[in-house]
Amino acid sequence: MKFGLLLPNRGKPYGDVHLLLDLALLAEESGWDGWFIWDHIGGSGDSPCIDPWICLAGIASRTNRMRLGTLVTPLARRRPWKVAREITTLDHLSHGRAVLGVGLGDMVNKDFGDFGEVTNPRARAEMLDEALEIVTGLQAGKPFSFSGKHYSVSNALFFPVPVQSPRVPVWVAGCWPHKPPFRRAARWDGVVPIGAGVEPFPPGKIREMVNYVRKHRGDESPLDVCMLGRTPGKDLKADRATVASYVPAGLTWYLEAISSSRGSIKQMRERIKAGPAR
Repeated sequence: MKFGLLLPNRGKPYGDVHLLLDLALLAEESGWDGWFIWDHIGGSGDSPCIDPWICLAGIASRTNRMRLGTLVTPLARRRPWKVAREITTLDHLSHGRAVLGVGLGDMVNKDFGDFGEVTNPRARAEMLDEALEIVTGLQAGKPFSFSGKHYSVSNALFFPVPVQSPRVPVWVAGCWPHKPPFRRAARWDGVVPIGAGVEPFPPGKIREMVNYVRKHRGDESPLDVCMLGRTPGKDLKADRATVASYVPAGLTWYLEAISSSRGSIKQMRERIKAGPAR
C-alpha cells in the first residue's frame, strides 16, 4: 500500500503556489509517497486559482521521492499534444515520478462553459478517449498520426520520450457506480473511484469496482487502485486498521484528501506532518 495526498489548486488558502510548495516539502519529509493536485482553471468569482502544471514543476525540482500528478486533468479542455509535452517534461524534471490522472471533469463548475468549451458529457467522453490515444501515442518516440471525430494529428514525432517506459502512467477517475469511466480505466494503468459525497467507499464497494475493472481488463496485469479518504492522524493504530481493511479489496493507493472543508491550514499541516498510516 502506498499513501498520497490530494490537494485543491484553487480557493483560500490553497490557491497559493508558495503554500503548496511548502506543504509538498513537508509531505516528502513526513514520508508520503505521492502528491496530487486538482486541475481547475477557474471561471467565476474571486477565488484564487493556480496552474497545476507549473506548480508540479516547482515541486518536482525540490523533491526526490514522491509521485507527482494531477487528479484529475479534464482532457476535453486541454490540447492533447500540449499535455503530452507537459507530462513528458514533468517526468524528466522529476526523474520518472509523473502520473497523469484524467477524467471528464466536474459537470457543474465553470471551467468549461465560461470559456466556450464543450459541456456535453458524451462529447467530453469522446474527446477524452481520443486525447488519451494522442497523449500516449506521442510519447512513443515514433512518427504518430491520428484521425478522429474531434482531433487529428499528422505524422508528428515528439522527442524526448519520457523517463518511464513505455509512457507516463495514466490513472482514470470516475463516479462509481457509473460504469463507462471504469471500462475506460480497464484500458489504462490505474483507477480512481469518486463517490457522490465526501465519505470514502466501504471495502466491499472497492472490491466490487475492482472486480468490474478486472473483468473488462481481461487479465491480472498490475493496476493501481486508488481511493480518496480521511484518516485523522492522531491514533496511528486506528488509522492503520482503517487502511488495512482495504488491502483484501485490492486497494494500492490511499489518498488523503486535504481541503479547507476539513479543517484550518494549521490542522492540515499537522495532518500532513503526522505522516501516513503505514
